[in-house]
Amino acid sequence: MTSAPFSQHSTAALFLFLLLALCAIAADKPAEVKGGNGIILPPPPATEAQPVTENIHGTTLTDPYRWLEDAKSPATRAWIAEQTKYTEQYLSQVKIRPEIVNDLTRLERVESYSAPIERGGNYFFKKRQADENQGSIYLRRSLHGKDERLVDATKLSADQNTSVQINDISNDGTRLVYGIRSGGADEESVHILDVDKTDVAKSRELPDSLPSARYSGIQLSPDKQGLYYARFDPAGTLVFYHKLGSPAPSDELIFGKSFAGENFGPMELINFQISENERYLMIAVEHGVPATRVDIYVKDLRQPNSAIRPVVHGIDNRFTPVNYADDLYLLTDYQAPNYRVVKVEISNPEPQRWTNVVPEGKDVISGISIVGGKLFVAGLHDVVTETRIFSLDGKQTGRVSYPTLGAASELDGRENGNEGFYSFESFIIPPTIYRYDVATGKTEIFAKPTVPFASDQYEVKQVFYKSKDGTSVPMFISSKKGVKRDGNTPTLMSAYGGFLVDLTPAWNPEFAWWMEQGGFYAQPNLRGGGEYGEKWHQAGMFEHKQNVFDDFFAAAQYLVDEKYTSRQRLATRGRSNGGLLMGVTMTQHPEMFGAIWCGYPLLDMIRFQNFLVGKWWTAEYGSADNPDQFPYLLKYSPYQNVKPGMKLPAIMFNTGDSDTRVDPLHARKMTALVQADNVGDRPILLHYQTVSGHSAGVSIRQAINDTADELAFLWNEVSGAPNP
Repeated sequence: MTSAPFSQHSTAALFLFLLLALCAIAADKPAEVKGGNGIILPPPPATEAQPVTENIHGTTLTDPYRWLEDAKSPATRAWIAEQTKYTEQYLSQVKIRPEIVNDLTRLERVESYSAPIERGGNYFFKKRQADENQGSIYLRRSLHGKDERLVDATKLSADQNTSVQINDISNDGTRLVYGIRSGGADEESVHILDVDKTDVAKSRELPDSLPSARYSGIQLSPDKQGLYYARFDPAGTLVFYHKLGSPAPSDELIFGKSFAGENFGPMELINFQISENERYLMIAVEHGVPATRVDIYVKDLRQPNSAIRPVVHGIDNRFTPVNYADDLYLLTDYQAPNYRVVKVEISNPEPQRWTNVVPEGKDVISGISIVGGKLFVAGLHDVVTETRIFSLDGKQTGRVSYPTLGAASELDGRENGNEGFYSFESFIIPPTIYRYDVATGKTEIFAKPTVPFASDQYEVKQVFYKSKDGTSVPMFISSKKGVKRDGNTPTLMSAYGGFLVDLTPAWNPEFAWWMEQGGFYAQPNLRGGGEYGEKWHQAGMFEHKQNVFDDFFAAAQYLVDEKYTSRQRLATRGRSNGGLLMGVTMTQHPEMFGAIWCGYPLLDMIRFQNFLVGKWWTAEYGSADNPDQFPYLLKYSPYQNVKPGMKLPAIMFNTGDSDTRVDPLHARKMTALVQADNVGDRPILLHYQTVSGHSAGVSIRQAINDTADELAFLWNEVSGAPNP
């Protein structure tokens, strides 16, 4: 594969080559676009090329659609409107779309809960009633008491695309801190509610609030008279203390900018937590995303004038702290790629004094919590959750039992309480929230949605296949029981492969709908994730990123070879880093798939670090600014590897103005480029929402419609494909 189109030419030769290539493409382009099941469209709207040529580390690159990076320009907004109209022209012809909306409404519009948080005998949680578009914040006065609404999210905006989340609750349960988020943006505003002890209607909002920003920690001070908060600013994350009733400009800077001679910038993400016993303010400085190093600092809140001091510092590994008494229990990959748990005395934190509590094992440890004086250690055995129970000195005393193959959250509860809560789900089992009795080990259901999905009629299995270099890679395959493997079944595959993210067998109404139609859903666990620890992650980052793509292509080939499906009937989807995977799919092996949905994608790997929070991800990908990293980024960067005359499968790019994480410019530029260079007759579409973004938070109505558009596209294109 050539490193990039149009590289290393003189300017005159470059434009002559461009002119000849465009003329050749124009001669070969079909007069009409043919979607699945008889859909006919005109060619996509033409996009004016305004080439910008630059020399990067001795390589000449031309960007024909740099002008689409400006989201606010009238020309870009007009272009978006034209693309949206074209996409709507396609979707209006998909006959199954109304049925998909109805089916998703049936699966989505059910009563749903978050796991409860017990404070002062009250249980706080989010709940969305079946007929509502947003979840509100509720409390129960006792475990089986009445649900009382504290914050009504359905009244926060006319379009109901505004969501709420619980940030903190005082230990006595009388003060709630919550956030309000618009659409799918990462930013939120922060509000405080005094909770009445007997009547929620008498609860009152405090005048203090924090403006909309990207926060990485918000907690009440132990005396409830102030807020600690960590806010990301362009220069870096800063930790402040806000005294209630005082003006925001007078907030005290607690931590940030520098410490003990070390300067912190935008690549150092800082978060914090106040220990449950209210003794310590624990600050974590994460270097990069995902962090390559985490430093832990502690301030003793019992001594107001005490200095912040390091507990873990200067070790190039990750540490996640859980406090108990005057000790920290740290989950770390230090000298343990699959992670271990060590105990550190806060007053004597030297590494040589650390106690190994849970040693590293064959399976990766993914999380820890202390509930009821016991240590709960969650891990993955071939990507399936297993939770072991230990005494605080490291003796295993039991396990948490789960109903079947699936994914469970960490057990959450009070360190000296008698109960904890966790959720469990699978591809074919909607999330159920359980209460766990620490003393007896017995569980009971706290909340279970009544989803009209016959779980007993479906099955999940796990297979292992060989990647290009011989590595064994796991993949889940789910479907109705008894679906024939004759090579003709529409199959949907989704993957991620990066940032230590574990892609576990979790419920998703989108995938459930696909299985209801008789299709297979496949989910490979690519390198780059955290399913097998840090070595698995490192095998898919920086110059090894091609391993991720090869794992994905091998998964697709396995599904074809084993007669689950054919290439024409194989649909794939991915978002964010998974959107990058989709971009590479369409540029390296477009012939392997019938349809690609590319959501909130990262596609221009030469310029991504220049926009929004893109610089964070240089710790995972590298940066084209580095002459040593530029070559391998250029080799796979989707935007730079679209070649004139490519014959592409059906593609839908998806993004929205509220994506404040991955800039929508990636999807805009790539749409224009592949529409121009594609000589095939399959649809190339841009699905662009002005209210949607990277994070969750849009209304259920909006989410159903957006997902229906995605499924309508994917199912229409592969179910209408001819038999192989």
